[in-house]
Amino acid sequence: MPTPAIVLDNVRLELGSAAGPVAVLRGVSLSIEAGESVALLGPSGSGKSSLLMVAAGLEKPTAGRALLAGTDLSNLNEDALARLRRNTVGIVFQSFHLIPTMTALENVALPLEFAREANAFQRARDELGRVGLAARAHHYPGQLSGGEQQRVALGRAMVVRPRVLFADEPTGNLDTETGAEVAELLFALPERTNTTLFLVTHEETLARRCKRIVKLKDGAIVADTASA
Repeated sequence: MPTPAIVLDNVRLELGSAAGPVAVLRGVSLSIEAGESVALLGPSGSGKSSLLMVAAGLEKPTAGRALLAGTDLSNLNEDALARLRRNTVGIVFQSFHLIPTMTALENVALPLEFAREANAFQRARDELGRVGLAARAHHYPGQLSGGEQQRVALGRAMVVRPRVLFADEPTGNLDTETGAEVAELLFALPERTNTTLFLVTHEETLARRCKRIVKLKDGAIVADTASA
């Protein structure tokens, strides 16, 4: 039986505040199969982004276990976590997080350069072509529209051929038309490579495009159903 892409086992997360510890995640258990598309749906403050951070190995849970591609993240130090993410994960955030002094091509090639891939720039050119930005390869983020910047961010996430693509409100900063264009790529690219998609959103229309919808409220899962 294939190894699940993501397993969360009774995950709890507490974060400090001036008033004392705040329970952000309250005993979350979740299993996502390889190649599955799952939307994490819930209102602001429900813990969606925190759950993504734990699943991607960017935040250590206070209690419980998180496994990514069969690897128990609690057994890894920071260097090992970084290597696992580099080889396994692509992440797209709401705010793009492009490096402003680097061109679109350089931004997409960056994770491959970190991995010392000899053909980093050719692969980056190919990926920019897949997101429809071949002609904008040598433009800087400040010269690109919001939608184009998010396409670059998606190309950067996918160029490493990740086993899991995490997307945190990827259309949240975009207008309706541009968001729809980015959404098309968001679902088409992982499907082409059988990449697992873990999508955090508050938009029900976007969530319904996933095969499964998990609803989060006050740091706990309240529903887990196949998409209609």
